This record gives sequence, structure tokens and C-alpha cells, in this order.
Amino acid sequence: MADVKGTAQPQGKRPGALPEVRALTVADIRRSLAEGAADFARCPAVGLIIGAVFMLIGMAITVSLLVLHEPWLIYPFAIGFPLVGPFAAVGLYEVSRRLEAGQAPALGEVLRVIWAQRRREVSWMAFVMLFVFWIWMYQIRLLIALILGRMSFATLDRFVGVVTTTSEGWIFLGIGHVVGAALALVLFSITVISIPMLLDREVDFVTAMITSVRTVLASPVVMLGWGLVVTLAVLAACVPFFLGLLVVLPVLGHATWHLYRRAVV
Repeated sequence: MADVKGTAQPQGKRPGALPEVRALTVADIRRSLAEGAADFARCPAVGLIIGAVFMLIGMAITVSLLVLHEPWLIYPFAIGFPLVGPFAAVGLYEVSRRLEAGQAPALGEVLRVIWAQRRREVSWMAFVMLFVFWIWMYQIRLLIALILGRMSFATLDRFVGVVTTTSEGWIFLGIGHVVGAALALVLFSITVISIPMLLDREVDFVTAMITSVRTVLASPVVMLGWGLVVTLAVLAACVPFFLGLLVVLPVLGHATWHLYRRAVV
């Protein structure tokens, strides 16, 4: 059971021992999604707050980019911005953990657990995710300079026209998507299990990342399928001006907790 600071009791494993991981199936994904939706329905307050925060930040970024006349940044931001979602999902993991233990999650207690993570290993994972996100944004700027540097696209319409109707634009899209997919795969592999694990157990963030990668390697097709589900769901949620994040993020966050519980002994 967690204490007031959101730390878990030690799991009884000797220092340095890696947790055992299980192979997952498609049925595990379906059950985790169903349980995630059920958790959100039982305790929607935290999920709606976290979803609303991301929705408002996404709106603010989009408006800012339009005002600053750099609309070409909207697309990579829309894809890269949700990559930092797992850190915000700590509150959702805590709700699912308390519901699993038969406790009633109080909003104030869950918020205190989120705040307490700044002094725990989760904060290091936040640094890792933000660093990968920074690389993603930097490589977009680099590709813009190398491939589209001689072209002008001061408006969103002009940018869309350049990248969809010119050979340079197609090269930019191709290379950008390949590099972005590689970074997303790395980030997904090291975080999909590590963040709920760091909330649940007293382990260091390197051990958590290794366990997360081992989980992906144990069930590569299933886990990559889960990553695809998450990506498509988040992108779809961003289309109506990020409004879908109000529901999609909470359900995916709760589902990730249940997937972690199935994956790690």
C-alpha cells in the first residue's frame, strides 16, 4: 500500500535484481483497455483534470505558433507533444492502483502523490522524455534548414503546399517520419512500463527502463501494437483541437497501469 508521499513498499527483491516480465497477448491489451475505461468511469475527476491540462496546453501551443507566424511547427508539436504524456499519467496510475486496492481515490491525495514524484525517480524519467522531445524538435528544424531552407512558407497553407507538392517536401516528410518513428519507438520502449513501475516500486529509473525494454522485447508484436493503438488514439484526439484528450488520455493512462500489472511479476 502506498504512503502519503506516493511511495510503495519494497517488493522484497534483492538490490540490483531485475523484475521478472511476462509475455503479453492481444487479449491482455483488450482487457487492459476495458479496465482502463472502467477506472475512468469510476473516478473521472483526475482523468478529466489531466486531460484538460493537456488539451489547454495543446491549444495554447497551437495559438502561439499561429501568432508567431511559425505554423510549420504545429505538425511536429502535435505529434511530439503527447510523447510527454506518461509523466502526467502518474495521477492516473495512482487512481488505478487505489481502485485495485479497494480504496476510494480522493483528488487531494492523488494530487499530493503527483507532486511527491518530483523527489523520486519519476523526475529522472521526465528529464529523459523531455530530452527525447527536444531532439525530435531539433531534428525537424535541422531537416527544414537542410531540405527546405530555400523555400518560403510563412503561412500554414504555404507550408502544406510545399511539403505535399514538391520533391523536397516529399523528401522532408519521408526522412522526418522515419526519424520521428525511431525516436518514438525508443521513447515508447523505455517508458511504457517504467513510469507505472517507478510509482509502484522502489527501484531506480535505469532498472525501470531496462524492465520496460525487456517487456517490449518479450512481446514485440503485441507491444508495438499497443504503441500503435496509443499513437492513433492520441492523434485522433488531437484532431478536434485537442478536445478528445479529455477522454482518450485518461483511458489510455488507466489501461497502461493494468498492462504494467500484467507484464511485470
